[in-house]
Amino acid sequence: MPVAKKAAASAAAVKPNKANKAILETTYAAAPLAGLTSDGEKVCTKMHAGKWLVVYFYPKDMTPGCTTESRDFQSLARAFEKEGALVFGVSKDSCESHRKFVTKEGLHDFRLISDESGALCDAFGVWKEKKNYGKTYMGIERSTFLVDPHGQVRARWEKVRVDGHAQAVLDTLRALKTA
Repeated sequence: MPVAKKAAASAAAVKPNKANKAILETTYAAAPLAGLTSDGEKVCTKMHAGKWLVVYFYPKDMTPGCTTESRDFQSLARAFEKEGALVFGVSKDSCESHRKFVTKEGLHDFRLISDESGALCDAFGVWKEKKNYGKTYMGIERSTFLVDPHGQVRARWEKVRVDGHAQAVLDTLRALKTA
């Protein structure tokens, strides 16, 4: 069962935010982070034990919304690092596409993970039926997961609106760390 669906049954509270809602988890689901980054490195949850992880899923490299979202995470990368968190962006684009995106947009303070097989998208439950201009298709629903140092999902955002989202994730991280 996908992380989002396991965790959905246990949602405790919704923290409102103008741009987004964070669903805070009381029963935690393990985050199965695994894949290749744009620089060809393997990454998995166990490699980052003891760190908070921000895992944001986005539909496609070099599209307007995805570029804005990635730039926003880039601009806050140092603040996330100060809080002990690593940021990972995930899409089904290839490592080559990610390399071009990183270079073009200067996204050097966090990593992009290629999920060409869709295994991560399936595990986190973000591969969904979408509708646009009357057309139905499968795609990534823009979503973010905040994973604690023990590898458990502590907060998630679904159907993310880009404006203000990265800041909302940072604010939630800070709140969870002080709780």
